[in-house]
Amino acid sequence: MTPAHDAPAPYGEPTAPPGAPTPHRASTQPTAPGSVEQAEKRGVDAAPAFSTVPDAPRSEDPALVAGLREDLVAAGFTVDRVTELVGEQAMSAWSRDEAVPARRALERHGSRDPLLTTLAAFFLLGDPVSAPELDAALPTVGATGLRSLALAEDGPAAGELLATMDLRPYATDASDEWFVASDLGAFQRPGVLRHDHVLGIGGASTTLVQATPRRDVERALDLGTGCGIQTFHLLSHARHVTATDISERALATTRFNLVLNAAQLGLDPDDLSARVRLAHGSMLEPVAGERFDMVVSNPPFVITPRTPGDDAARYTYRDGGLPGDRLVSDLIASLPEVLTPGGTAHMLANWEITADPEQGPSETWSRRPASWIAPGTGAWFVQRELQDPCEYAETWLRDASQQRDLAGYEAAYRAYLEDFDSRDVAAVGFGMVWLQRPGAVEPDSTTTPRPGTQAPDAPVLPRATENRPLPRVFETIPHPIQQPIAPALAAEWDRMVRFGTDHAAADAAVEPASSAAADAQGAAGTTDGSLTAAETGALDVVPGTGPSAWTGTGAVVPATPAWLDAHLTVAPDVTEERHGAPGADDPALILLRQGAGLRRTVILSSEAAGFAGVCDGELSAGQILTALGSLLGWQDGPEPWLTSEINGLVEHGFLVEV
Repeated sequence: MTPAHDAPAPYGEPTAPPGAPTPHRASTQPTAPGSVEQAEKRGVDAAPAFSTVPDAPRSEDPALVAGLREDLVAAGFTVDRVTELVGEQAMSAWSRDEAVPARRALERHGSRDPLLTTLAAFFLLGDPVSAPELDAALPTVGATGLRSLALAEDGPAAGELLATMDLRPYATDASDEWFVASDLGAFQRPGVLRHDHVLGIGGASTTLVQATPRRDVERALDLGTGCGIQTFHLLSHARHVTATDISERALATTRFNLVLNAAQLGLDPDDLSARVRLAHGSMLEPVAGERFDMVVSNPPFVITPRTPGDDAARYTYRDGGLPGDRLVSDLIASLPEVLTPGGTAHMLANWEITADPEQGPSETWSRRPASWIAPGTGAWFVQRELQDPCEYAETWLRDASQQRDLAGYEAAYRAYLEDFDSRDVAAVGFGMVWLQRPGAVEPDSTTTPRPGTQAPDAPVLPRATENRPLPRVFETIPHPIQQPIAPALAAEWDRMVRFGTDHAAADAAVEPASSAAADAQGAAGTTDGSLTAAETGALDVVPGTGPSAWTGTGAVVPATPAWLDAHLTVAPDVTEERHGAPGADDPALILLRQGAGLRRTVILSSEAAGFAGVCDGELSAGQILTALGSLLGWQDGPEPWLTSEINGLVEHGFLVEV
């Protein structure tokens, strides 16, 4: 697993690794009544909420913050310019929390661009920089302004300053360049992280950004906002965003980042509350009784050994304060309560997998998550990685740089293993979760777009689903996938709902087409490591039964599938492979591979391969099945297993409507 460590990921929008994400924020412990962002236009003596939190960047002076942005832009403090200055190799090392190559590059080439070198050394490396150098690089705010913004403190030598926060450029293909502040990482400030650490942009945040559909909504919730990066992206397609966190330092950092990027985000820095509300509190407490069209959350899901009175010792950006995966289970069960009808939630999570004497964790992982889902709620769990207890403990001890405390490292490691043993945990799964509350309504095409934020080709929800059972799908996909993945996820969810697959009746077994084909599928898992059941993207919609033998879905297809009248063709990214012994007349194995989206590989029966082979959009699916039946001599139409197999090809996007 590759966690998003305390130091933010390198500049730009990296392709999210398949490893587990690093969560941040919130807690489930009782708190004082939540502070809520009040209207920004106040009297001169009243500072806006979260603008003057101790040990956090200050934002009560929008003009000074705007001056900082002007200076950063004028100095060319951008992703591309920094990469050009230090080189690709140094940037790659930076992503691994290794600063030596970048520091060496600045020493060798910094004279080419002294102002940019000063900013990179100060904000990105955490090196001491003299006040005159900062005055030259930031002529509007200077060293004095940085102190006023709580971004600088005295350095080791007279006249030198050190950054108190990491501040870096951030760019995506779909946004302007932003500047994002967060706490300094361990490589910038040696030692164990502070327990109220505000995490920057890492693998977790980019994974969630790339997995969240950008459909237009009225109200969105960023649950556990951290440095605010999810709120930034939500503002591109939501009229109003509520951002919550248990940490006032996190909310202060988010507010500073919003003011710093106000123009690019379509915000009035003097009236943030017109589009953003900041709320202090644990999990859903600050928004009790409210409803949102979309919820996005990277919750504090890390499983940490619990001992009485240890709240002060836990890391609020990742540790939820409850035993095992209780925080995740409670949140998934409760999220539908804050969703509007048809509203969706998108989050990252992990889940414990209890030992089973008969089956391994890869076969039983969906049992616990399936039990958490509220009645009627649609759910899609995509497991990206599985770790045993030792791997899990090592990952999160390193994440907080606890290995630097040698005296406490072994004790903490032992505590992890004893904690897992107490619940008979065999492994922990990590992945993405998509939830939908039933009752979607047809999108309103007359809605006026937000000024400057209309997202073209934004995915929309399926039409009314009151009378349709929403899917509940559990899928393992450990291989690299297309990024951003959100458009592919939204399209597939729409197909699963629209084509009316009866996932609620999935306890009816789907029989394979023939013993020979079943043998071929079994062989695939042993002869080619890329074709295991998990790798093919098989779904488990029946908790604990393992992947379906055929279509990647154990769901029951209606007697008259909705796609029978559709004119289908093979998706442009799909390729076919045929494997067989030299000289054999017929292939022993037929595969379809996706080159985009979730990049599944499926094993086909010869009948399904024949169906797919003639899907060119000319004939309807029903007409093709009729012709195939005449050729094969069917008496009563296609067998249920073939209908189910074709349904899987349609749902997963191997076959698409013309």
